[in-house]
Amino acid sequence: MEIILEAETLVIELLLIVSVVALLVRRLNIPYTVALVIAGLVLTLQQPMHLDLLPEVILALFVPPLVFEAAFHLNLNELRRNLVGILVLAIPGVVITMLVVGAVLKLSTNLGWPLVLIFGALISASDPVAVVAIFRSLGVPKRLAVLLEGESLLNDGTAIVLFNLMLMAAISGQFQLVPGLFEFLRVALGGVVIGAVLGWLVAQLIARVDDYLIEITLTTVLAFGAYLLAERLGVSGVLAVVTAGLVAGNLGPRGMSPTTRIVLFNFWEYIAFLANSFVFLLIGLQINVGLLLTAWQPILWAILAVLFARTLVVYGFGLLARRLGEPVPFRWQHVLAWGGLRGAISLALALSLPAILGPEREELRVMAYGVVLFTLLVQGTTMGPLLRRLQLLVRRPEQVDYERRHARLTAARAAEKHLDNLHREGLVSSHAWERIQTSLAERSSLYQIAVREVLSTQPLLEAEELDTAWREALRAERSALLGLRRDGIVSTEIYEELAAEVDATLQQPTIDRLPLAVVTPPA
Repeated sequence: MEIILEAETLVIELLLIVSVVALLVRRLNIPYTVALVIAGLVLTLQQPMHLDLLPEVILALFVPPLVFEAAFHLNLNELRRNLVGILVLAIPGVVITMLVVGAVLKLSTNLGWPLVLIFGALISASDPVAVVAIFRSLGVPKRLAVLLEGESLLNDGTAIVLFNLMLMAAISGQFQLVPGLFEFLRVALGGVVIGAVLGWLVAQLIARVDDYLIEITLTTVLAFGAYLLAERLGVSGVLAVVTAGLVAGNLGPRGMSPTTRIVLFNFWEYIAFLANSFVFLLIGLQINVGLLLTAWQPILWAILAVLFARTLVVYGFGLLARRLGEPVPFRWQHVLAWGGLRGAISLALALSLPAILGPEREELRVMAYGVVLFTLLVQGTTMGPLLRRLQLLVRRPEQVDYERRHARLTAARAAEKHLDNLHREGLVSSHAWERIQTSLAERSSLYQIAVREVLSTQPLLEAEELDTAWREALRAERSALLGLRRDGIVSTEIYEELAAEVDATLQQPTIDRLPLAVVTPPA
């Protein structure tokens, strides 16, 4: 019982840290995941903490929801259009990374070929969670985001399969190319088949059920069940989860009600937020800063090897894409090369290294920690400035002008409202309020005219403004309905009926949601 209470206390403490960091990061210009790693490092320095961070826990508990949520939201049509490029980066790219990293470390350290190839395999899986978050917040070309996110989804499975093959070769002392290739195909394709079958089955069940609690449960079973079943059958659990998420995410929502779709997406967004938060906070808590400083030379060589391999893969992919008639802009290649961050998968694989590898096992782990820390703290924090320098942010000049005018109007109205409150509370005299209020009202009126001018000449901006406004209005309606049900004023049946009406309106195009001059209320 005491162990359970200690574990529960630790989880609550970590959740509190996650919440505090999430609040603080809004004021700091750094990615949220990077802030969590820094918080973990600070806690470790202040109060050393030893956590038995089992790799099986990371792989089986954290990886399925992270991978499933990303795959569930990825548009299959976008993925199909860029499938050749994603596969090149995720399969040959991972193999090349393993070989290049291994070769560089073989020349620069005292490690043998089996060990450097093991390290090359475990460090080849990219985890651009921080980069994707920056992409979504700042806005980048859609195809660039799909390339990076699609690669990270598929190369996890490739890296894990290669890691297991290299580990078995190191332990047995022999590696045969042809049997190894067949084993790679068996494990990878087996995971894809299991994920596709399970994803299709769950999508069919979802299409026949109209209860969001059941559908959330089904997708949860799918995410973890696909991983566990694939691992039990000796194939890739990660690729099974990726495929299951893609199939269920693109087939399942067609049979969902609008209410279920919104609740389901929000649920998985929350689960992915928790999983990401715990993983990156635990990374910071697990890293021994003193040990990293002692082993700075092999860590430096490992970082240089990873950067060199990533550069070869990305720019080689750029040349291949040009030959295939689907060129990738040179500026995009810079982002892909610098955006190859390492994270949870590499850490879990490093922790899973068996003791039979000898004292070099600890050196491989320290090198993996150093690479993960560098990619998060250096590459992750500089991605935003790099995107701005390369001018890849897709914000139109008219959008910038609108944001500037809208911000001025909002600030002016806030000032007017604040002074009005002070006047009502007697903190500002009526004489002063009357003198200042006229000036504030005139300024707000001028700013409002300026905003209207932009919207009247930019139909796209006007449509975005109307869409945002009506979504907020409809969400307010839904919140009011939820309050009525909670207070017992309306029955659950009436709430679900009216909430479904609001959600159906939310799914309509903007023009269909705009009210007429006279609205006839429904019966």
